Amino acid sequence: MRWKRSVGTALTAIALATTVPSAASASATGGWVPAPQGAFEQPAGARCDFAVRVEPIVDEVRKLVLDTYPDGSPRRELFTGDLINRVTNLETGATSTADASGTSMVEYVQDGSMTWYVTGPVLLGFRENAGSLPRGLWIVDGQFVVEFTPTYDKTITMVHGTTHNVCTDVD
Repeated sequence: MRWKRSVGTALTAIALATTVPSAASASATGGWVPAPQGAFEQPAGARCDFAVRVEPIVDEVRKLVLDTYPDGSPRRELFTGDLINRVTNLETGATSTADASGTSMVEYVQDGSMTWYVTGPVLLGFRENAGSLPRGLWIVDGQFVVEFTPTYDKTITMVHGTTHNVCTDVD
């Protein structure tokens, strides 16, 4: 994980500029809309040593399109709202909850890469050797940036915060 102090200034500026969108930008983009997360399963070894299911039990996430590309696809979106996931070990039935109720401003690049500017917790899955954290389902909490490649490899630049592998909660 890379640690940089300068990111804090950028995150604070983005948060101030995007958390209270102007009435003109909200009406031009249609305003806030629900952004539900679907349940998903991963086989043993993909994220955890065992097969796992993640499903929202509270999902009040909404998004606001801040900017679009000429073709109408989103260039920048803001996501916020309560998101509590149940994580289940499909081999033992053990469950845990994971709070992923952070706020993120997402910038999409037309090559398929994207960058998340995050405050608060989010749940991120990492494949083996595919990012700055080991394989697992991670709650990352604090203030940080996540850079995604087009193949979803992830690099986290943490301003301050914590990481926790939820796989250990249901092992």
